[in-house]
Order: sequence, then C-alpha cells, then structure tokens
Amino acid sequence: MTDALNNIRTDRASRVIRASPETIYRAFLQPEAIASWRPPEGMKCQIFEFNPRMGGSFLMSFGYTDTRHAVRGKTSEHADVFKGRFLELTPNQRIVELIEFESDDPAFAGPMTIITNLVPVPGGTEVEFVAENVPAGILPGDHDKGMLSTLKNLAAFTE
Repeated sequence: MTDALNNIRTDRASRVIRASPETIYRAFLQPEAIASWRPPEGMKCQIFEFNPRMGGSFLMSFGYTDTRHAVRGKTSEHADVFKGRFLELTPNQRIVELIEFESDDPAFAGPMTIITNLVPVPGGTEVEFVAENVPAGILPGDHDKGMLSTLKNLAAFTE
C-alpha cells in the first residue's frame, strides 16, 4: 500500500505458525536464533551488535550465499548491512524495530519501521510483519518474497 501524496509505502506479510507466541517472541531476542531464521532464502546473517531491550540497538548484515543473484545488495553488490533500534518490545505480542540500511544509494535511504505482531489463533500464532516507510529502492515484489521467505524460516525454526 502506498500513500501517493507522500510516496510512503507500507508492505505486509503474515503466516500462521504452529508455535506459541512465547516461543516465537524468544526467537526474536536471541542472536543465534535471529542469524538462523531471519535472512531470506539465498542469504546468510552476520550479527555485529545485538542488544534486545527497549531502545537497544543492533547491527547486522545479510550476505548472498551465491554470487549469482537477481537483486543487487543495498550496501554492496552482495550484501545488505543495516543498523536498528528496538522501539517496542511487548512480550509475546509485539516487536517494533526502526532500521536503516548502510547505502550510498538514495533509493535505500531513510529509516524503515518493522512491526511484528503475534496473535494467538487456533493451532498456533499468526505472525504479521508490517514494514512502514519502505525505501523506494526495495521493489514490492522482492520485499514480499523476502518477508514470506523469512516467515517460512521462522516457522521451520519454531515449529
């Protein structure tokens, strides 16, 4: 969805995962867990800093595992480096992160807010990602594919 007046885009993706909100929430707070499930298919994660508390910061990169990939990295040809801050951590319910890519390309400039909602449903938890103020350089189809891949990884990790 795009706010045409301000050219601000919001992307969403969700999936029901057969795990409790508590299990899924914990997977967001452990760097080893994040490194295993958060990068989309075809990428690996390296964590340089990770402080999961209100106002706490993080610094990480997603690097392509194969040099032949369709989408160029945001920071370099083969990598996305980003820093962030935890704006909200409501146990077992909601995580709000503000992230910013390290990039010389103005199409990736500016902070993006990632909201993760965890809602108990029969058989598990609906996990919803809401990305607000998505940089114009992230194509909607690529972002959708990446978020769905991350949700698939999270399901495999927590189920």
